[in-house]
Amino acid sequence: MSYPSAPWSLRGYAYQTVQLIRNDQARLLIPDQFEIVSVIPNHTLGGIYLSSYINGSSLEYSELIVVSGLVSYAGKTGIWVSHIYVDNPDSVAGGREIWGLPKELAQFTWEQGQRRYCKVQQGDRLLYTFRSDWQLPLWRQPIAGQALSTLVDQVLLFDAKASANFAVVGAELHVPSTSPFASLGLTSPWLVVAAESLDLTVRAPQAIGVEGAHQTILR
Repeated sequence: MSYPSAPWSLRGYAYQTVQLIRNDQARLLIPDQFEIVSVIPNHTLGGIYLSSYINGSSLEYSELIVVSGLVSYAGKTGIWVSHIYVDNPDSVAGGREIWGLPKELAQFTWEQGQRRYCKVQQGDRLLYTFRSDWQLPLWRQPIAGQALSTLVDQVLLFDAKASANFAVVGAELHVPSTSPFASLGLTSPWLVVAAESLDLTVRAPQAIGVEGAHQTILR
């Protein structure tokens, strides 16, 4: 298995859904040592990220990321990724061994056109379908964010920076009841954002604590 060292530079396009998730639903998928960050009482923020990274990327692959909530640990806040699927074995290995992300292989079927469509499945099991609809273009701008994860016995923090031509889009999406992340209820987002001409950099993680320990900070 061969994959590039971090950082990874990824280019292509993506869609991000954003919606509220009940804290009790999120807790089922977030380890106890991480505090769930509420954005309104008893609710955190999550969603589904769907992307295709094409020529010019460190690796070429499609990706589906499930964000189960915002979490904090040792004074650091970031997203928590509970499920992540890609269609490149090298991306699976790199994601698991560099960033501690639970990547799995899946099949992505893209259909291009005025309305972009994608179906994600593992064998006969359907995970997710997405179809874009109307679009309200915004402008190109930079964004940044960070995530928390665990690898072996360490808590990791890593960040990502991107720029893209953003747009608010309408979308039809479906998470079947048999999907591993169906319990989060991610079928009614209040916002869907498209990122065209995406230029994304995911940087190497840093260890900030010990898994299973209560807020143990590494210095």
